[in-house]
Amino acid sequence: MKKNVLLTGLGLVLAVCAVMVSRMACANDTDSRASAARERVTPVLNSFLGPCGARVGSPVFLRAVKEDSLLELWVKPDKGERYVLVKRYPIAAWSGELGPKQKEGDRQTPEGFYEVVPTGLNPRSNYHLSFNIGYPNSYDRFLNRTGNLIMVHGRDVSIGCLAMTDPGIEELYTMVEQALAAGQKSVPVQIYPFVPTPARLMQEKDSPHAAFWSLLARAWNWTENRHAPAPVVFRNGSLVLDSDAPCS
Repeated sequence: MKKNVLLTGLGLVLAVCAVMVSRMACANDTDSRASAARERVTPVLNSFLGPCGARVGSPVFLRAVKEDSLLELWVKPDKGERYVLVKRYPIAAWSGELGPKQKEGDRQTPEGFYEVVPTGLNPRSNYHLSFNIGYPNSYDRFLNRTGNLIMVHGRDVSIGCLAMTDPGIEELYTMVEQALAAGQKSVPVQIYPFVPTPARLMQEKDSPHAAFWSLLARAWNWTENRHAPAPVVFRNGSLVLDSDAPCS
């Protein structure tokens, strides 16, 4: 009887170990996807970052324009405070229409000011690689907007995310991952409906989103003038810039 009990216990231990090994192997396989991507794209990235005085691991921020289906990669050189626009990536797909995301299930790509933190990286994505932009932010929650898991990811389909194709996400994921690994606390992701020129805003003056888009225009101009991500924060029910001047 004791022998049978021991054999049964040993069998359970071996089974548990087998499951753990299998899970570890699976994790290594999926993590290696990001490692393999990093190995592939780092030489390419450094080839155009080098002339700017930057490298893989330099601070970055991302700025997207839905109407133009473009996502910009801005990088801060090792010497200097001004970011440099180093590449524009075509957005393969975004969903919904111009305007902010309002609720879970509306299949709308958000607009506004978000950030990627280390826990938002997903090397096991069903869409090759992805990172979470942090929707809803404080302003969204204040307005009772709902939804979650809004990603920048690979492939070319979207139900609220920004789909960048697999080659595109490999470069973007590597830049974001390595910037965070080098000590950047978070990577800003700023999403605009369109380039908010005065003429374009005038065309949209009767839109229900006109006030919000005017707010976005101030942030856009900040980046254009200062070559830095607009330091937009939520305070007392409003979005404000670093100068404490209301954005609205």
